This record gives sequence, C-alpha cells and structure tokens, in this order.
Amino acid sequence: MTKGASISGFPEWLPSERAVEQALIDTVRRTFELHGFIGIETCAVETGASLLKKGETSKEIYLLSRLQDVSSDTHVPVEERLGLHFDLTVPLSRYVLEHSGQLAFPFKRWQIQKVWRGERPQGGRFREFYQADIDVIGDGVLPEHYEVELPLVMCEALQKLQKFGLPTALIHVNNRKLSEGFYRGIGLTDIESTLREIDKLDKIGADEVKQLLCDNCGATSEQADACLELATISTNDPQELTDAFNQLCQKHHIDRLSENYHLAEQGLQTICTIIRESERIQPHSVIADCKIARGLDYYTGSVYETFIEGASELGSICSGGRYDSLVNKGNKKYPGVGLSIGLSRLLSYLLKTIHATANRQSPAAVMVAVWNENDRHISNAIASTLRSRGICADVAPQANKIGKQIKYADKLGIPYLWFPATTESEQQSVKNIITGEQIEADPLSWVPDTLYKSQEIIINNTKSEE
Repeated sequence: MTKGASISGFPEWLPSERAVEQALIDTVRRTFELHGFIGIETCAVETGASLLKKGETSKEIYLLSRLQDVSSDTHVPVEERLGLHFDLTVPLSRYVLEHSGQLAFPFKRWQIQKVWRGERPQGGRFREFYQADIDVIGDGVLPEHYEVELPLVMCEALQKLQKFGLPTALIHVNNRKLSEGFYRGIGLTDIESTLREIDKLDKIGADEVKQLLCDNCGATSEQADACLELATISTNDPQELTDAFNQLCQKHHIDRLSENYHLAEQGLQTICTIIRESERIQPHSVIADCKIARGLDYYTGSVYETFIEGASELGSICSGGRYDSLVNKGNKKYPGVGLSIGLSRLLSYLLKTIHATANRQSPAAVMVAVWNENDRHISNAIASTLRSRGICADVAPQANKIGKQIKYADKLGIPYLWFPATTESEQQSVKNIITGEQIEADPLSWVPDTLYKSQEIIINNTKSEE
C-alpha cells in the first residue's frame, strides 16, 4: 500500500501514541473494577434488527456482505442483514437476554471495545473508535441509587485521566421525568419529539429550536418559550434548583397537586440527590442542567452529558442515562442505567492539543546485549530471569558493535543496557543509557531506578495554537 493510503476515519497511532491510548484504557478499566464492575466482551457483529433497536438509522451501520453471501446492492432489508456494532449498549441488551440465567442481578458490567459508526470523520470523531461503558442492569427492578452511583464512578475515572493532561470534566445531569412532567403540565403531548428538539439547543440555538417546537411538536409560541425557560435552569445547588423549578411551574400554572407535577418532582428529587452526593464525594463534578435531553426515545430517568473545560469543540465526551424498556423479553423487563466515554475522542484531544506522549516506545526497561550469536542463549537466559521478576526486558536483535546496540535501545527509549559477563570471573553489569552510569548487577536482585522502571506518559501543558 502506498504512503498516505490509510482510510479516513480509521486512525492508526504511532507506538508512543498507542501507549497513551493503552494507558487511558487501563486507567478507566481499573477505576471500573475498583467499584465492582465486571468486564465482558461481545462480538463485533450484530443483526440489523438488533442494531436498529436503539433508534439509529441504517446509514450509520456498516453492513457486512460476505458473512451472508449477499452483494453490496442487495435488496435484503437492513433488519435481516448483519452489521458491525456502532455502540456497546445494543450488544449488552442482547447479551443480557441470552445469558440472563447465568448472570447475577443487578448486573454491573464494564466493557471497553472498538465500535464502528458511519458518520463523517472530523476533529475528534472517527468511524472506528474505542468506547468505554459501564452499565447496571436490574431484573425487573433497579434501585434509583444507581442513577447516583454511575455518574460518580465516571467522575472518578475522568479525574484520574487528568494526570495525562485532560482538563477538568463536568457532568451535566437532567431527568426525563422532570422534563416530561413539565411539558405535560403546560399542555404538550408529543413528549418524544419535544425532547428531540430540545436536544438540539446547543447546536442550533434557541430561536431555531423554538421554531421546531412549534412546527414539529404542536407547541404554541408560549409553550415553546416555557420549554426554553426550563432549559435555562442550571445549578449545582439543590435548593436553588428546586426553587427555580417551582417558580417556573407557578408562572405557567402547573398545579402542584397534579400527576404531572408529581412526575416532575420525582425527577427533581433524583437530580437533587445526585448533586448532594457528588458534592459530598467529588465536589464540583456534577451540575444540574435542564436542557440536557438525550434525543433517544428509550431514556426514562436521569440523563447525562459530560464536557471538559476549555474544549467546547469536542462536545460531550461521556453520556448516557436510565432506560427501563430497552432490554425486555415478553413481559420481563431488565431496566438499566449506563454511561459511555468516547475514549478515542479524548485520545485525539490529548495527542493534538496537550501533546501527550509516552516517555519511550518500548515497554522494556532494559535490553540485554549480545556479544556474539553463539552466546545469544546467555543473553536470553538473563532476560528470562529479569522477566520472571516482573522487569520488562528485551534482547538485542543482532550482535553488533556495542555502540549500535546502545543506539538501537536509545531509539526505542529503553533506558538500560545489560552486559553479560564474558568470563566466569567477570561480573555482569548494567549501563544507564540516559545518565551514563554503569554498575555491576545480578539479574536475580537488580531493579531499575523507579524513574525508568516503566513506560510513563508525559504531557506538554502548552496547548497547540492550531
């Protein structure tokens, strides 16, 4: 393949960049596991019927032909085709239904996998990318406290990513019950359409959203204005949130004894609980934001969007919510709540804006020199001993002059070069390529300096001017 022939939207990272990606994945995974989430992996291929379950359009799905022996221009409906999964929630719903008899509920799972989505590649958005998900699925019922727990787990994961240069992240939370109760209280009936239009507020602005509410949702000008007024409420103070909402209900004559107000109040109390708990555990990490709608129909409770400071161009980097009917089998329902981080979007930001990189390409802390090919087994034995003690070690590829072996190790960023003894009376030694220091060493006891022990991620805090 000629240089520059890689396909747009399918990223390939250099070794030092891939090391950053792996560090992100490991950090997020460890955080999830600290909270008791169980790792799973699902197959990349799903049926079209399953993929469309979430309300996505067929244009977003990469369909496969060879697996079904159909041509690319086939007239077989998408529902009967096979395609690559474009998120991890749809595969989870199928997984839970197929394995419900073997799972312990509530089922707390983490999943970090690549997904494929047919969208236009642009800054931070790819056609092939990593997602990192956590979900809790209940059997019939799911306690509301999980709507509080999951955003706090994500807050913790995102805070840990700050060591790689990620700015402060803030989770914006709303609740579908609050929005639905208010919309019904002012006389709207097409709740799903109203939520979809409100979800466009940040992208197209209030004037255009108002027009869409009137054109597509049957709203009067006054009702549209009321929806937009609700969307302006944003605070991390539970009392301030409660007062602002009640004042808006009073202004628009929503009876506090009505079923609509009672529904909205349930959502309001959940948001207040989330804020109070987040302020107690991780202050200033969550804010109530009543314009957060999440346009997908299946959300039924809390909904979340996450933004990082000073990077509005990235949009939300972590989103999700509560869903009660996405996973069901006959009359049996498995309600859930989950959030997903777009890891590849974060990686792109860290590489291009923060200039995060690995301190070396190779994870090896030491390379064992080879004096001559006849004695390579000696070098291999030394490396094996070091590895048995958990020290990453490589062996020189050729018995070149030592200068060339040092140059090769240095190019990979390997900080130490190990010299095997040439006679029985001679001691082995190890040289720090960075400092030039060389000392006698025994592979059964030597340990690298902590500074050079493992691959580390370094950052340049000066943002790119591009």
